[in-house]
Amino acid sequence: MVAYFPQWGVKSQPQYLVKNLVQSGGASRLDQVNYSQGSVAGGRCSVADPNADLQYSFKDQNSVNGKGDLSSANFRGNFHQLQELKTKYPRLKILISLEGRADAFAEDAQPQNRAAFVASCVDLFVHGHFSDGIEEPGIFDGFDVDWEYPKQQDAANYLALLREFRRQMDAVRPGFLLTVAVGSTPKMYPSIDMRDLSRLVDEIGVMTYDYAGPWSSKTGFVAPLYMPGKDSWEGDSIDTSLAEFKEAGVPASMLLVGLPFYGYGWQQVASTNHGLFQQGYAIRGDHPYWQIQSLSRNSTVYRKRRSRAPWLYDGNSFYTYDDPTSIREKAKFARHQHLGGLMVWELSGDTDDARLLKTAQFYLKHRAFRRFGQQSRSLAARKVDHPDRSGG
Repeated sequence: MVAYFPQWGVKSQPQYLVKNLVQSGGASRLDQVNYSQGSVAGGRCSVADPNADLQYSFKDQNSVNGKGDLSSANFRGNFHQLQELKTKYPRLKILISLEGRADAFAEDAQPQNRAAFVASCVDLFVHGHFSDGIEEPGIFDGFDVDWEYPKQQDAANYLALLREFRRQMDAVRPGFLLTVAVGSTPKMYPSIDMRDLSRLVDEIGVMTYDYAGPWSSKTGFVAPLYMPGKDSWEGDSIDTSLAEFKEAGVPASMLLVGLPFYGYGWQQVASTNHGLFQQGYAIRGDHPYWQIQSLSRNSTVYRKRRSRAPWLYDGNSFYTYDDPTSIREKAKFARHQHLGGLMVWELSGDTDDARLLKTAQFYLKHRAFRRFGQQSRSLAARKVDHPDRSGG
């Protein structure tokens, strides 16, 4: 059970802090946190936001251990809170997610730059040389590489970069984790042998979301588990995405299903088909689940059983998202398919009591649901659009 933690949570309204993850009960449900983000630019790794990561002073009520940062303390910010989180949950793995522009990754992965670039990442995040006077090793257990996306001419360098990460991490100590976040289909990685990729990393987190969104004038599903059927759907589904990766040679046990804790909206949507697959005007940005959940009081929640996907429609506005019911089905799907697990983007979209995360973890881990396959095939054979009364 893997989830991304947002660096920008200290600036959000409402704030989302490491303490929130503890208070909600979510921290105990996770195996791994990917901290978003570490910066990739200028041929080296760097701290993406020094204020959030190293300088922000947490008060008693906002600190994981209940003790605020002293004004004289040299080490503060989110990194200190992550350190306290590991003290409280010693089995929890924390990875730094390396994110940056595709051209920056491509330059850093060049043969003449590769070793020095990786060395800067290891020195910063593994050895904990965060800045002059701040040396705090042991917070991060490895790297999550989020290169979106290598071009065909980058294929060899992409794999070589990961190989260099593995080499230098093992030189420090075997056991550090190396993972990648990948797009929803292997077709986004021309000339990259997925078998070779799977031999280099510990996990492959598939971003199985954004199948539809505000870049389209037509409503759709952000992350349908199965194809919706013979409706006006031009996208793929989680089921087809994972099948493509397995067909490309990736072992099922290495694949993580991406879960969006956010959704997208459109307005001025016609009532045909309860707003589904209709023209509309996209509402700017994404919307956290907790916000969409509050909108459901004045809207009707519909659900298409074939896709397992809910949507919200009030006669004008349409929202696509995941809720506890669809999250449950995806967790059971991952278990039945013997996949590696689930990957959440990102934690601040959940409710105050971590309802989505707890649902995902329960149905992923609970052994009582091994017979899901037979149930899912039976349900998938039925195509029903209906108002959802489950309260999801």
